[in-house]
Amino acid sequence: MRAVVITDGELRIEDRATPTPGAGDVVVRIEAAGLNAADLLQRRGFYPAPPGSPVDIPGMELAGIVEEVGPGVAADLIGRRVCALVGGGAQSSHCVVASEHLIGVPDGIDMISAGGFAEIFSTAFDALVTQAHAGAGERVLISGAAGGVGTAAVQLAAARGAVPIAVVRTMSHADELRSLGAHDVVTLDNVAQLEPVDVVIELVGAAHLEHAQRVLAPRARVVIIGVGGGARVELDLLTVMSNRVVLTGSTLRARSRAEKADVASVVTREVVPLWAAGTISVPVAATFLLEEASRAYELFSVPGKFGKIVLTSL
Repeated sequence: MRAVVITDGELRIEDRATPTPGAGDVVVRIEAAGLNAADLLQRRGFYPAPPGSPVDIPGMELAGIVEEVGPGVAADLIGRRVCALVGGGAQSSHCVVASEHLIGVPDGIDMISAGGFAEIFSTAFDALVTQAHAGAGERVLISGAAGGVGTAAVQLAAARGAVPIAVVRTMSHADELRSLGAHDVVTLDNVAQLEPVDVVIELVGAAHLEHAQRVLAPRARVVIIGVGGGARVELDLLTVMSNRVVLTGSTLRARSRAEKADVASVVTREVVPLWAAGTISVPVAATFLLEEASRAYELFSVPGKFGKIVLTSL
């Protein structure tokens, strides 16, 4: 198989032995794989893959065709169009995936956008619904809203009847975010002037939360899933106490096989039907061939994108 390999912080394309599936696993022939901030961190040596995943092949999400099944897996999965979260190894032509982590790709959905689905919608649903229990009519503040997870959170909040408020660096993507369901789009400077919010989906970190903590409604829930804007912030604990604020955080990569299976199951049940119906979608900013991975990483690191960057193996 062909794979993107990290060697001393550099990206190379290498030929590797095609993996074989173990018990309960499948091998997916990958057609598309989304880039994520974790990939850039892993390249720099800061976010190693969990045990059992390739240590030097990045990539946490993929879409493709099931090519081979391991012991205990039904043979009728072969040929299925699927996407999935993995611990690593997605930026390659083949990858081993736990069969219970597979998410079926609906008919009519192209595989490039499917390559960017699993990470952003699994992460957004876990934060918005599983952790924050966001409901109809609640005001949901989403920082970093123009990024992949941000666009997913905006769409899921709107689909649940909540009121998504998108926070962006600049207003250049305001129209696109409104088309996805954002009730309002604001820059960081305007966050502290907002009416109180019930939920904060924190994708930026300290730079945004410093402002967002001033507009927390009683019983607000804050879910931290990104800290690119800083990991340390001074909180007003009196506000947390008096408003009975719940502050939590979430990551997916290091969860157990069973926990990831639960995530895949709930996404299949609750999110995939919205995807199939066209209620939600994956905005794609750019695509690159696997051999152009270095260029893709360079673009990912530049602010101002809207949606996902996806590598293709076609």
